[in-house]
Amino acid sequence: MPTLEPGAARIGRRARRPASLALRVTAWVGLATTLIFLVAAWAVEVSIEEHFAGQDLGQLRPVAQTLRVALDDAAAGAGSEALQQRFAETIADHHEVYFRVEDAHGRVLFDATPPGLAARARADPAVAQLDARALRIWTASGRSYRGAVLRMDRDTVILATAIDYHLRFLAALRRALWLGTLGASAFSVLVAWLAVRQGHAPIRRIGARMREVSSEHLDVRLDPDKVPVELAGLVVSFNAMLERIGQSFERLSNFSADIAHELRTPVTNLRTQTQVALSRARSADDYREILYSNLEEYERMSAMIGDMLFLAQAEHQLIRPAQAEVDLVPEVGELFEYFEAWAEERGVGLETFGEAPRIRGDRAMLRRALSNLLSNAIRHSKAGATVSVRFGIDPAGWLEVRVENPGVDIPAEHLPHLFERFYRVDPSRQRNGEGAGLGLAIVKSIVEAHGGSVGAMSAAGHTRFWMRLPLARSSPRR
Repeated sequence: MPTLEPGAARIGRRARRPASLALRVTAWVGLATTLIFLVAAWAVEVSIEEHFAGQDLGQLRPVAQTLRVALDDAAAGAGSEALQQRFAETIADHHEVYFRVEDAHGRVLFDATPPGLAARARADPAVAQLDARALRIWTASGRSYRGAVLRMDRDTVILATAIDYHLRFLAALRRALWLGTLGASAFSVLVAWLAVRQGHAPIRRIGARMREVSSEHLDVRLDPDKVPVELAGLVVSFNAMLERIGQSFERLSNFSADIAHELRTPVTNLRTQTQVALSRARSADDYREILYSNLEEYERMSAMIGDMLFLAQAEHQLIRPAQAEVDLVPEVGELFEYFEAWAEERGVGLETFGEAPRIRGDRAMLRRALSNLLSNAIRHSKAGATVSVRFGIDPAGWLEVRVENPGVDIPAEHLPHLFERFYRVDPSRQRNGEGAGLGLAIVKSIVEAHGGSVGAMSAAGHTRFWMRLPLARSSPRR
């Protein structure tokens, strides 16, 4: 079967583009007003037509009563001449009223109807009472009449009145109503279009301001108080989006600079050591020492690259922690043994407090997060200080692990950024082998991958990092 080329597919997508808001609103307003005017015009026409029908009925009823009295008198013995006289007087007294009287045998007693009207009226059945339901409209000899066929005892009366004037008036009224409806609908559509266009002016201004946004101009902001209330939420969301984008650009810029700085140091060391090694002939031990030194730099670069890849996976939610029950208390004990030599070298003590229920998660990842927090605390503790790990259950029922150490207070404005990649409290300081500044960012990624949260506080010479993790649904640790 035939397939669409990519260009044809794009054309198809453009052809299915939704109609504009202005067109939609204008079309609906135009349709609604047109329907309203049409219904109103129809109601006016029906009302006037019923009014004319009532007038015609009021004109025919006296004639019908007169004819009934005359026929009753004739049945009581009145002469034929007297009956003809009564009929003639009735015709003379009522302008544009016509009637024809036939007896029970079909003989015509009196006929004052226009040519062709009687033949047209015989097609309708006779009725005993003259009312609005009995009236019919007939056409004969190019004229129109409204009337009825009445049964008066044994006689039949065809009674009608001319309605050409009424019909001409209704036709003129109908034309006027249609033209008025058309004009009013066109006017309402024009007004609706102008109103929608004017109403969309704030949106166009917002769009113009949005077009000013670029990577060099991320400081553009809109004032929610200067737009209609319906657009205030959109403006607030737009400003918040720009704020997030600006922060992301700033982090990306800093991240690129930090990567360049962190990679430049080991690369420079490797290049310098290699140049020195090649400057003259050396012994095998000297070359071995240089290679060991280079190996340390390679390991540092490898660790940093691995951490960056881990953070990139976490940022794109590609980390899938294992779901096994983990007891963090013995894990901390093993980490104490691992850091014991380094802590003794720095004169830092290690201690733990509290008990912890089991949690569900990835043991290796959680151990890595705890290791990063412990190494960070030991590194920033002075000789004679003690790093403590405390376990507890917070009011929300989550496991809280707090890693605390005494030290210089971290300014409050830096606390929300400590878990960002390569963030430095003092940007002028070099790390000098103290890591690439990714440890706390990795802690945050691991904890958030487990559905938890992290935080930090620093006051009165005491710094605390904490992480909260959901408990396992199984029974607590014994």
